Amino acid sequence: MPIGKKSSTDSTLYALIAFVTLFIIAATAGVIYYLKYEEQHGLAEAAQKKLSEFASPAEQQKITAIVGSEQSGKSKLKAMSDYLDQAASLILPGLPGDKSAEVKVNEATAKVKEMTAAVAKQYSEMNDIDPNSTLLQVADKLNASLANTKTSEAAAKEQLGNLQAQFEDAQKVSMEKENTLLAEKDRLQQQFNKVKTDYNDLEVLLKEKSNEQVKDLYGKLDQEKTAREEMNKQLLKSQAELQMAQDRIQKILKESVWPVQPPPDKEVKAFEPDGKIILVDDQAKTVQINLGTNDHIYRGLTFAVYDRGQPIPKNGKGKADIEVYNIGDSFSAARIIRSDKKNPIVADDIIANLIWSPTKANIFVVAGDFDLTGDGVPEDDAVAKIRVLVEKWGGKVADTVTMNTDYVILGTLPVVPPKPTMQDTEKYPNAMEKYERAVQQAAGYKDIQSQAQALSIPILNADRFLYFIGYKTQAGNPGAF
Repeated sequence: MPIGKKSSTDSTLYALIAFVTLFIIAATAGVIYYLKYEEQHGLAEAAQKKLSEFASPAEQQKITAIVGSEQSGKSKLKAMSDYLDQAASLILPGLPGDKSAEVKVNEATAKVKEMTAAVAKQYSEMNDIDPNSTLLQVADKLNASLANTKTSEAAAKEQLGNLQAQFEDAQKVSMEKENTLLAEKDRLQQQFNKVKTDYNDLEVLLKEKSNEQVKDLYGKLDQEKTAREEMNKQLLKSQAELQMAQDRIQKILKESVWPVQPPPDKEVKAFEPDGKIILVDDQAKTVQINLGTNDHIYRGLTFAVYDRGQPIPKNGKGKADIEVYNIGDSFSAARIIRSDKKNPIVADDIIANLIWSPTKANIFVVAGDFDLTGDGVPEDDAVAKIRVLVEKWGGKVADTVTMNTDYVILGTLPVVPPKPTMQDTEKYPNAMEKYERAVQQAAGYKDIQSQAQALSIPILNADRFLYFIGYKTQAGNPGAF
């Protein structure tokens, strides 16, 4: 074979050997890579399966939003575990961190139920609480109960103040009676001492006198002894009366009963006339009354007119109403704002206004719901309107009933709505505030009513009050108040 040909064949052979060698190397590398890939794929599948045990694929996508902001040096699972521990520690401080999440939640839930049951058992007003309530619901319930307790406490303090005043009055009466009885006791004791001195003098005298004188003196001595015994009886009687009086006072104080008996007719002051009609002008629809600047009368004041010679009716309704528009020194002119053709105003008819007085400012207490317009719906500002009317016409308005109160004007008992639920408070944030305000208004109404009855203070409803001041006709007009 030619030399040139041999060289070409060798080169081809070398190239073929090199190609085969490279192919073997590549095949080996491919096999190794495939085996590694299968190994990693298996590990990946095992890892994914393990991860699915902790969270589903959908949960894995949401886990960042669930956990919140990332914390340096902590995995999301660690962050979730820490948050769970923080929530559980709010219920069970010092909760061990090596317990499972299930154990921690179960222990916290059991503790909440245990606490709820204990609260319901300890406080009767919490009996209706749901055993599955949350801590916030229990706290809201306790806050509401605390508010009611504070309201009751305030009412109790006010009642205690009233009882203290009654006690002081009773104690004053007791001291006066005791001083009187002690003075009587001292007087009887002085008489007794005088009798005893006379008796001793008689004994000395008996020793110095003759038998005849002794006989006479013995008779006198017997008389003195009898007198002394009578004095002793009177002294013992006075002491017994003093003890009985003290026992009665102690009984009154223990029972907290007001010692003063109410007068036969507590409303008699409301039926006293203030003046009378002296002249009537039917054509001009005016009248003259016997009140003027000397009586501190003023324009705009209204009076109810009643038949002369007849008592003012219990309902206070007069046969006419008048309004003062011109004032003199001792008389005034008033226009007739309501009258009855069948029973017209005549001279000497009496007039009255419950608020106005020429000598003093009457004190009123106003409470309750009032329908001043007659439409069947109480006005929210009715109490304020009545207060303005009283003050406008010279009276005074107080918030509480005392011994100085002249009249109490009571409307109907304020309506207390059902206590709002948690859903109601979430929908209407001020629902609980309105409920508590209604409860306080109802309690205040009952308190004023009971105090007025205890002190025998006249209680008038809105109609009687307006009739007594001759303002019933005006009350329904716009701007009347």
